[in-house]
Amino acid sequence: MKNKITLLLLLFLTYSFSQIPAGYYDSATGTGYALKTQLKKIIDDNNDGLPTEYLHIDRGYGSGTSTTNNGLWTAYGTTDRDMGIGYENDNTIVDMYSENPAASDSYNFNYNTALGANNGQCGTYSNEGDCYNREHLVPQAYFDHYQVNPMKNDPNFVIPTDGKVNGIRDNYPFGVVNIASYTSQNGSKLGSNLNSGYSSGYTGTVFEPIDEFKGDIARCILYFATRYEDLMDNFYTGASVQSKNMFDGSTNKVFSNTFLNILLKWHLQDPVSTKEINRNNAIFVFQNNRNPYIDHPEYVCQIWSSQCAVLSSENFASLDGLLIYPNPTNNNTVFISSPTSLKEMVIYNINGQIVQEIKNLNTISNETYQINNLNSGFYMVKVASENATITKKIIVN
Repeated sequence: MKNKITLLLLLFLTYSFSQIPAGYYDSATGTGYALKTQLKKIIDDNNDGLPTEYLHIDRGYGSGTSTTNNGLWTAYGTTDRDMGIGYENDNTIVDMYSENPAASDSYNFNYNTALGANNGQCGTYSNEGDCYNREHLVPQAYFDHYQVNPMKNDPNFVIPTDGKVNGIRDNYPFGVVNIASYTSQNGSKLGSNLNSGYSSGYTGTVFEPIDEFKGDIARCILYFATRYEDLMDNFYTGASVQSKNMFDGSTNKVFSNTFLNILLKWHLQDPVSTKEINRNNAIFVFQNNRNPYIDHPEYVCQIWSSQCAVLSSENFASLDGLLIYPNPTNNNTVFISSPTSLKEMVIYNINGQIVQEIKNLNTISNETYQINNLNSGFYMVKVASENATITKKIIVN
């Protein structure tokens, strides 16, 4: 299992490496928490004396009333548009709380460079689809008692989302919902945390995004823990109880056991996507720093190595750990490696139409399956074992 995960991460590393500035990660030579500190120096706004120094530029939050110096609203014009990333390719705002990766979206937000009516920005809202706003994946209530900027304005973890769903998520941590009290139109959920498997140890209310975006959100939060490493203990002291449930108050490990397991599991299950790579490149142009866990996914388990080792050695659920590789693929063929026997496989195109349905599966070796003859495009594959189902994305170049 470890070797297969490493192979998949290396494939994504190769896919994204060409966009990383020369020498950007030359000083990232350590392991464990020392590596995290080295990454913090690379992406912060201090002159740390690195041979190649790029300083994070705070572009501001944006009041929403001015067409100049408009901070995050300006960033979203390049960082979060649906253009060539495997969805509708309609140039609308990509909202992880409403995007439907396997079919048409229930609603869309159009980006407008001019502020005012009909630009989709909140605003007043009472229903899903009314408008989008700026969602702090690490709640602002966690840090604004101590220091507001540049955290409030950092698009590496502040994303555009539906205003109604953002409000429902509130300051709750991310987790695995057991019984949902609310489900958004794309399947994001609010409810009690599933106190078992990799999410065991917490029973409070959590918010769970759809599988398509779990890795995206995990890497955004891991970025926060790295970029603001030296402030994490100060943030924790005085933060509201609800906003700090994910954290342990330290500057090294940063997260409580339950939520570190959740973030690492999501990172491993949902590898870096074209959407994230494009977003990372656009943020670098906008504010001169990057998310290292998108450029180098392997850094995550080099830093939190003992927790990753536990996750890779335990079978928490029957289809946790299912891998698809190579992904993206260039030869119309992918392999699926499953921790348990599969009963059937259904492949959908971007419009939600079934393109392949396989019920009598043949393994090529040790629960590894092969899918052939896929045309170029974006697909979702739903696989089922005796007791569970899971949906994954496939990109064919």
